[in-house]
Amino acid sequence: MTQTFTGAACRRGVLAIDEGTTGTRAGVVLDSGAAHQVFYRSIAVSHPDDLAVEQDPAEIWTATLDVARRAVARAHEDGIEITAVALSTQRATAMLWDGATGEPLLPAVVWQDRRYAQELTGYEAEWDARLLARQGRPVGARAPFLWAARQIAAHPEVAAAHRAGRLRFGTVDTWLIWQLTGGAVHATTPTNAASSGGYLLGAHAWDEEWIGHLGFPLDLLPELRSDDAGFGTTDPAALGIAVPLAASMGDQHAALIALGGLAAGQGMCMYGTGAFVDAATGTEPALPRPDISGVLAQPGRRQGDTSHFSLEAYTSTAGSALRWLCDDLGLFASPKELGEEAGRVPSRPGRTPRFVPALAGVRTPVWHPEATAALTGLTLATTRADLARAVLEGIAHSVCDLIDGVADTMGAPFTRLRVGGGVSGSDPLMQIQADLTGLPLERAADSATASLRGTAYLAGVAQGLWSSLDEIVEAQPQGRIFTPSLDPAERDRRRADWYDLLAAHLHESALPPHTPH
Repeated sequence: MTQTFTGAACRRGVLAIDEGTTGTRAGVVLDSGAAHQVFYRSIAVSHPDDLAVEQDPAEIWTATLDVARRAVARAHEDGIEITAVALSTQRATAMLWDGATGEPLLPAVVWQDRRYAQELTGYEAEWDARLLARQGRPVGARAPFLWAARQIAAHPEVAAAHRAGRLRFGTVDTWLIWQLTGGAVHATTPTNAASSGGYLLGAHAWDEEWIGHLGFPLDLLPELRSDDAGFGTTDPAALGIAVPLAASMGDQHAALIALGGLAAGQGMCMYGTGAFVDAATGTEPALPRPDISGVLAQPGRRQGDTSHFSLEAYTSTAGSALRWLCDDLGLFASPKELGEEAGRVPSRPGRTPRFVPALAGVRTPVWHPEATAALTGLTLATTRADLARAVLEGIAHSVCDLIDGVADTMGAPFTRLRVGGGVSGSDPLMQIQADLTGLPLERAADSATASLRGTAYLAGVAQGLWSSLDEIVEAQPQGRIFTPSLDPAERDRRRADWYDLLAAHLHESALPPHTPH
């Protein structure tokens, strides 16, 4: 049934859907900018082998539909009018489906997948410089377009769907837009397309030369639209409401908006499955430097006809490292317990175990996609608390590498650094992070919903709910600030020790030096 409202006093809001790697959440973002009740459902991630990471597209849709319907129902109960829908999604997770039946044809290949990493290194000499100049990223370790081309070649039923004109390709945003509009819209946005390694920064267009070189059929490319261009109207059969699907963004780009990364130098760090550090760089792209590994240029957002660019660096394992230790190995009951254990002991440099959280390779400060994790320095005196402390310090050092890399690429320090994401709820981790960065870190008051709120803000501005992004972002309450407690000399010593540990683990004679700002 289509939702209707009566009475002049009802509040308005945007239904925001945030489809992440390990779960989907949905909630209405009110006209105050705060998230109403948020509903969550986990999603399985499978690892068929050491390099492959996959998900079920049908489960992604089912989970999204479930939490979105629950959010709509709660809004109706509380007299909240939903004026639009906004979507933020994990990026570069790709899938193929039948446009006639709506059924996925294969498991989705997740952004963490490295099955083609070794093969892609063969393209680096010829393509890296070209791609860095026009896409803001090198060949990299993943290639959704190469994956799709291989699946068409390997699976007769996929090839048959392509020949019949029924095959559809897209990342998670494209899949959900298609589903939410009842199959009416097959589109994507710059903040999703760029992560797939096929977007021309200066032209707002697909890099057809590179995509075609990978063997991908260009007729399968989704339409490119601005992040706030609108994607039709939601199908009442899906959510029970027919409202504009007003905005769609990659999740980290949405979080950058919510955490105030609107002007050059303003940045954020999101701690989720991975850790992402982003900084706004203005309306001209700040291109990567060849001597700094893993820092990518990308569209921070495309609002109307204007692209606002950003830099990003990420590590694949932050929350996933905690999940592995707690759920898979059973060493701690929960990430919360791990954090509590870590808070019981101070850092004791030289006498504690060390953890390198490279469970899915290393990108920054050097490119080692095949790297594995390491736990060293264990003795009979090592306690669970020592181990927990080592895990948090390893994650914090890895994030420091990202912060240093982005700042060095900008050629200037961050003017502001806000943090968010579920893992940022760990006070011990945030204090360790502030100590190692030497920067005050502001944890957003509602840090866990940053990507949910950011895309809702973009949609709300497009729909006239707010006059500008600055208006609604700056109206949000200030979060807790973690102030560095280490003196600069001690901080530099600990960072130098980490570089020595990482260099030894990666069999590097030395790592690129960080430039102090």
